[in-house]
Amino acid sequence: MPGREQGHLPSAGQAVYAISVAAELSGVGVQTLRLYEQHGLINPVRSGGGTRRYSGDDLARLARITALAGQGVNLAGIARILDLEDTNAALRESNEALTAERAHGPHRGTGHA
Repeated sequence: MPGREQGHLPSAGQAVYAISVAAELSGVGVQTLRLYEQHGLINPVRSGGGTRRYSGDDLARLARITALAGQGVNLAGIARILDLEDTNAALRESNEALTAERAHGPHRGTGHA
């Protein structure tokens, strides 16, 4: 595809990595990935045959999970932190969209004569 500087790399949101590859790339075991999924920390896409597929975004999330676990945070704490971070990111995105809309939207009179 023209214009793709990354060459043949998948986009960050494209789920292409099998569980064994995701485990190797993230430095955690396959069983640990399954445990994280059971606790709702990660939610890989499932193929038509039910095979887990991980994306670059999933790998970045796994890196965050691993960092938190390395700091001694338990799985329930990690789940809460990730939930708060996800909410914060969504609010930031919404705020940026509203700010852009305000900056580019139609300007109304101030009512001053």
